[in-house]
Amino acid sequence: MSTGDRYESFLAGDRPDDVLIYLHEGGVGSVDDLLEIGTRVDDGVVLVLPGDDGRAAFESATGLDPMEFAGTAMDTDGAVADDCAGGTCPDGDGADHHVRFVFAFAEAQNEAVGDLYAEGDVMHAYAACDCGTTYSEKWVVEA
Repeated sequence: MSTGDRYESFLAGDRPDDVLIYLHEGGVGSVDDLLEIGTRVDDGVVLVLPGDDGRAAFESATGLDPMEFAGTAMDTDGAVADDCAGGTCPDGDGADHHVRFVFAFAEAQNEAVGDLYAEGDVMHAYAACDCGTTYSEKWVVEA
């Protein structure tokens, strides 16, 4: 399966054991060096990796524990792009704000939990803006 196919499958909620990492091109040495394992997007690269490998890659790339990052980012609601490769900073004030990185995972539909989880697979996305603000969003994956 190609990296692009893994990315599309992840966005469809079909890879609940994987994680997604988006890295803005300004934060990586060379996007081209990551294309063997990632997918080029407008202003960066997206990696879709098996859970443990993805969490380790995120920590290596950002210096942050992914679950601690997610715990901090979930304190602020924001708007993460549906493709998990960008977002809108809630502290944006007209200045140049762009997403430095995103960590995301999908959770399978679970009617017993209720809320969004009863409606379908749920995408959890956590973003860090260049200004230092972290934020999150979760949504039901469109089938």
